[in-house]
Amino acid sequence: QVQLVESGGGLVQAGGSLRLSCAASGAIVSINAMGWYRQAPGNQRELVAAMTNTGSTNYADSVKGRFTISRDNDKNTMYLQMNSLKPEDTAVYYCNANARYYNGIQVRGPADYWGQGTQVTVSS
Repeated sequence: QVQLVESGGGLVQAGGSLRLSCAASGAIVSINAMGWYRQAPGNQRELVAAMTNTGSTNYADSVKGRFTISRDNDKNTMYLQMNSLKPEDTAVYYCNANARYYNGIQVRGPADYWGQGTQVTVSS
């Protein structure tokens, strides 16, 4: 199928920056939209930013102007540059991809896949 691995989380002071990466692997045929979601304790998982395979982007209002999503389609990798971080950005950040894969017999999907999450903690 498709595996997603996030990296780049950590602890940063308010006003600082972090860059998250999400690498997709497996017998990938194509990836449609990819996105970053986050979930803080006691809250529902929410969309942070998403990008289609044609480059269209969508951002949560709370991160517009501070976060930038990008993709390297040749490497099946997605990034999230997070600047001017605030304590309320603290959450586990998850990578999501809508993709088709080849199971050795036929192309399957599209289906949604999730990474394991990476913790981002912003101290005040």
